[in-house]
Amino acid sequence: QVCFICGQSGATITCHETGCDQSFHLPCAKPAGCVTQYIAFYRSFCPEHSPQQSADVTPQPGTNCIICLEPVEDTKTFNTMVCPACKSAWFHRDCIQGQALHSGILALQCPLCRNSEDFSVEMFIMGIRIPFR
Repeated sequence: QVCFICGQSGATITCHETGCDQSFHLPCAKPAGCVTQYIAFYRSFCPEHSPQQSADVTPQPGTNCIICLEPVEDTKTFNTMVCPACKSAWFHRDCIQGQALHSGILALQCPLCRNSEDFSVEMFIMGIRIPFR
């Protein structure tokens, strides 16, 4: 298989969407906007078929990441995410991934509203790897 991102052979991951034959390498996935779900069946999706967050909100101008305090983008994107419970905690994908790796499944929660159930489910769906510790 040829990786649709880098063009080299040896791509072992194929988009899980029925009818999509896009293949890619795992290291190429994240920079290109592919989502890999680290739950149950370990599914991966190309950028075109990646799951989108359920919350239909946009950040206010001047909104900062609740974790690193740096500005977030003007809309939800692959790199900018929002808490599905409070819809007011915005963060970068890399910031919440770091928090998830440190917290683990039992302690991961929204940094603002402290919701854990809806927050963890949404993060799993969006491709955030949360270790079971």
